Amino acid sequence: MQKRKITEKVYWLGAVDWDRRLFDSLIPLPDGTTYNAYLIAGRDKTALLDTVDPAMVDSLMAQLEGVPKIDFIVSQHAEQDHSGTIPLVLQKYHGAKVVCTPKAKGMLVDLLKLPEDLIVTVADGETLSLGDKTLRFIHTPWVHWPETMVTYLEEDRILFSCDFYGSHIATTDLFVTDQGRVHEAAKRYFAEIMMPFRNVIEKNIEKLKDLPIQTIAPSHGQIYDRPSWILAAYREWVLGPPRNLVVLPYVSMHASTRQMVDHLLAALVDNGVRVEPFNLVVTDIGKLAMALVDAATLVVGTPTVLAGPHPLAAYAAFLANALRPRVKFLSIVGSYGWGGRTVETLAGMIPNLKVEVLTPVVCKGLPQAETLAALRALAATIAAKHREQGFV
Repeated sequence: MQKRKITEKVYWLGAVDWDRRLFDSLIPLPDGTTYNAYLIAGRDKTALLDTVDPAMVDSLMAQLEGVPKIDFIVSQHAEQDHSGTIPLVLQKYHGAKVVCTPKAKGMLVDLLKLPEDLIVTVADGETLSLGDKTLRFIHTPWVHWPETMVTYLEEDRILFSCDFYGSHIATTDLFVTDQGRVHEAAKRYFAEIMMPFRNVIEKNIEKLKDLPIQTIAPSHGQIYDRPSWILAAYREWVLGPPRNLVVLPYVSMHASTRQMVDHLLAALVDNGVRVEPFNLVVTDIGKLAMALVDAATLVVGTPTVLAGPHPLAAYAAFLANALRPRVKFLSIVGSYGWGGRTVETLAGMIPNLKVEVLTPVVCKGLPQAETLAALRALAATIAAKHREQGFV
């Protein structure tokens, strides 16, 4: 695919990765992704913002064949899918300088072995003139690495947002054409990558709020030519309250835990609470992460395996602890055969979640009448807690 014009002297470059299905050997990519780079051809100087994943270097180099000179390579983020091809671009454009945050400099040297004398660091808010185009660099740490920044093109009111506001979608569309599809992909992207840093992202949103933004050009996914809706979505995901929602990841070996989960789900619905169950044997962890963005309560269902939780349930607890969703309440349900420390083990795996722990419900073997009654009581308690907090 050739470079594509966004506006006068501003172009999209990059690659569409139709076949990639896993990111960082962890994150599912059901729709592939794009690696977006941007070329800004000023009157006096030319800048390339980011590059592509090294696996797609041929696409970028083909797009650069007709570009006679690049003066600056702006590295907004040192991760290899953004900056991994910088060494090859430097080989093509002798004399080009790499522009990045001070923290990114050391990371680029460590990860890519870039020569330090080719790196120019910029302060938060510093500008760089290309003649008739002005780049303003805004540090946005922990979106989603500590060295990250975004770039604002003042004359065209374009925010080159790096991972901020991104989405993993492989598409030939340059701009957003299907808002519903992109909203879901962007929420998945936020849940998997940004949610652990919600408190810092709040500060970065505040830094950007007064910019007159006409277009947002992220490093993954389509360009937002009407960006108000994605800005509002991020404010909701970062600043809004949890919803009247229970997320219920579970695994069952011999149907006991599954019966408990089904009974609890029905009781919650009867009490006016939305539930999203996730059978961990078949769950897309990206979908689970998305649900956690909105959840007020997390309930983990697990049988006892070798005196502890099932490994899939332990992984779900570990994931929730790492993602740090804004859940307010937690409980555990499950069954055992002869004993163990399942509840204690799972509870100890979530120190990052500042939650109120509601009385777990565990039983020996298949659930009997008293266990089912305890599950109904748990559902009623959850519903009451949600109402007290005003969750809707």
